[in-house]
Amino acid sequence: MEFHGVKLPAIAHHSRHWHCVLPAAVLTTCLVVLAAMSLPGRVPLMPPFLPSMTGHGRGVNGSCDIFKGEWVPDPGAPRYTNETCPVIHGHYDCMRYGKPDLGVVRWRWRPDGCELPRFDAARFLGAMRGKSVAFVGDSLARNQMHSLVCLLARAERPVPWTKAGYVYRYERHGFAVADFWSPFLVRAVETDRDGPARSGAGLWSLHLDEPDAGWAAHAGMFDYVVVSAGSWFYRPSVFYERGRLVGCSGCLAPNVTDLTLRYSMRLAFRSALRAAVGAPGGRSRTVIVRTISPSHYENGTRSEDGDCVRTRPLRRGQWEMDEEQKEMRRIQVEEFAAAEAAARGKGVRMLLMDATEAMALRPDAHPSKYRLWEPEKFWVSRDCLHWCLPGAMDACNDMLLHMLIG
Repeated sequence: MEFHGVKLPAIAHHSRHWHCVLPAAVLTTCLVVLAAMSLPGRVPLMPPFLPSMTGHGRGVNGSCDIFKGEWVPDPGAPRYTNETCPVIHGHYDCMRYGKPDLGVVRWRWRPDGCELPRFDAARFLGAMRGKSVAFVGDSLARNQMHSLVCLLARAERPVPWTKAGYVYRYERHGFAVADFWSPFLVRAVETDRDGPARSGAGLWSLHLDEPDAGWAAHAGMFDYVVVSAGSWFYRPSVFYERGRLVGCSGCLAPNVTDLTLRYSMRLAFRSALRAAVGAPGGRSRTVIVRTISPSHYENGTRSEDGDCVRTRPLRRGQWEMDEEQKEMRRIQVEEFAAAEAAARGKGVRMLLMDATEAMALRPDAHPSKYRLWEPEKFWVSRDCLHWCLPGAMDACNDMLLHMLIG
């Protein structure tokens, strides 16, 4: 099958925007916010819905761990293209930007000893009637959100039907998908655009005990909150707690202790999950934590000449994550466990989407140079972090459907 690029509207700069979806009880407040964001009339009603999965991706009888498995050929792929789904961001639109081997889209994730059904858009929307889901995090959170919107379009096209919006309403089902850009999950201020090494990575002040109000103030208004973050913690940062400087990561500042990104990531996830669990809103809520999806730079680093040119998935044991990425996943799992314990008795369900192994086996599924590159905004020309759409990220939404409705 040949894939053809389509002419899409210009990509709006959105890095500091957020959007919200609220029930009727706070309709007036939300309309004011949405008007300010140029998103009028996007407010569905959303009663709660509880999933039927355990927190670790097993069915209620514990028979299958959906996070352990392998990638197998999928002759039914792709499930959509950039012609059938115009919301795909240019950073992930490998079809439009000429990726030569699109066989990378023809794989599906198969857990050991069982099958993970392909995403059924009609079934998902039927179960989610009158509900809402928010993706909170960085561009990889948005990567998954776009995948979900494209998969759902097989059953109903959302409003709006462009990539410029980050709230999508499925009007026939009263369902909404929203995205909150919050790459550190906590309050973050860029204090130096070039960064201490003058590399363009920036220097950020992270207030590790203050969840980012851009999403935290609205978390209680959603039935599902999917939290994922990771790659931004590599950026040079200065850490604050209770307004006091406590250390940094890569800040190169004299007399400031370098606590490494492990410190900031742990406390940021701790603060974020506490906020997601404790958010007021009077509705039953499910909080899903998706673990990191590792990068796959080979023959060089991200900031130098590293690239990802493989054309097939790997088998288990053929790719070893570096120790830092292993530690990042371990932090996420540990903070999830702590938050899960705290959530008991609060009417909040916690689920862990441990997608790291599945994504670690897909070094072939990144855009590399086949992407929209904006050198004035992004100094890395080879992208081995994000995921082509359609592609491997669709499996995370296969997992999501299975976790939420079995």
